[in-house]
Amino acid sequence: MNAIGLIFSNIHDYVIPELSRRRAIASIPFGGRYRMIDFELSNMVNSDITKVGVITNYNYQSLMDHIGTGKDWDLARRSGGIKILPPFITAYDSAKGEAFNTSRLELLKGALSFIERSKEEYVVMTDCDRVCTLDYQKLLDRHIESRADITIVTHRKKVTDDGIGKEILIDADMIGRIDDISEHTAADEGYHNVSMNIFVLKRTYLLSIIRDSIAHGYKSFYHDIIAKNLMHSDYYIYNFDGYSMTINSLSSFFSSNMDLLKPDVRAQLFEMPYHPVYTKVRSSAPTKYLEGAMVSNSLIADGCIIEGKVENSIIFRGVHIARGATVKNSILMQDTIVSKDVSLNCVITDKNAVIRDGRTLSGHETLPFFIDKGVII
Repeated sequence: MNAIGLIFSNIHDYVIPELSRRRAIASIPFGGRYRMIDFELSNMVNSDITKVGVITNYNYQSLMDHIGTGKDWDLARRSGGIKILPPFITAYDSAKGEAFNTSRLELLKGALSFIERSKEEYVVMTDCDRVCTLDYQKLLDRHIESRADITIVTHRKKVTDDGIGKEILIDADMIGRIDDISEHTAADEGYHNVSMNIFVLKRTYLLSIIRDSIAHGYKSFYHDIIAKNLMHSDYYIYNFDGYSMTINSLSSFFSSNMDLLKPDVRAQLFEMPYHPVYTKVRSSAPTKYLEGAMVSNSLIADGCIIEGKVENSIIFRGVHIARGATVKNSILMQDTIVSKDVSLNCVITDKNAVIRDGRTLSGHETLPFFIDKGVII
């Protein structure tokens, strides 16, 4: 495929501070064994995009640990492959102590040299706040066929309060040409085309956008570029009708993980022909189910020890659920320890959390009970 990939790893960190306090949203664990970036990297690799730049801003140590050389995605290559693109900060910038700017255009300015040195004709840009399986080759074919300047992938859905101030709504005519864009506000209701923050455009056109933004001090890709040029540029939508879930709050993270317990959702995400989801391979022992263990409708990764009852839950690697414990409708991340006679319902634990004997913790699917990394209760 004659395209490079650009992945923004930090843009949406603010929407889920509980899990992105110590990591980029791209490296948030998902579904028992994956990270959020795995879905976008896999989409690109499965679409024959073999040169990918991951644009970082801060908190990217765990992301670098996860990606490594890129060999698990077949991106450990002499030519092309995966490149981590850290922010460009001078000593003078550091002395001023200014916060890093996470706008899309500002991050693209930092990646300008990577884009300039690339030879591919097209660029596919995407964020890491969404779970979906998408064929970028079909997207590029549609972009070329429509002769668009920019193609934006959208997903038609009923908007909810979770998306207020976090989503971009797009209106288009019958052939898909964009008429208007707006931020999701409290006044919006019903079904709308919601941007998935996936863009396709020519590399030369992207370079002209970045240089023009530097010259005029533009900050917003949507408002300063898309909205201001609607009348004299050809911007089109590509409507994706498969399974797609945006992670824009702790409750949406919870519900999207719970969706994986539905066979039809798993089929759309993981059983698409020739579109597997790759992740970092770990060599762990199989999970042990000891006498008295009861498990129903759950996804349990390897390396766990299950002695208690697990129901409708997502269990990551290395979790220990002791005898007499009951875990329902919960997400337990790596190396969580659930001690004897504990009862959990609608609980999310970050890594290395410990719940001691006899504790009863319960949240709700709209407001899960969250336990931070390494916390002992």
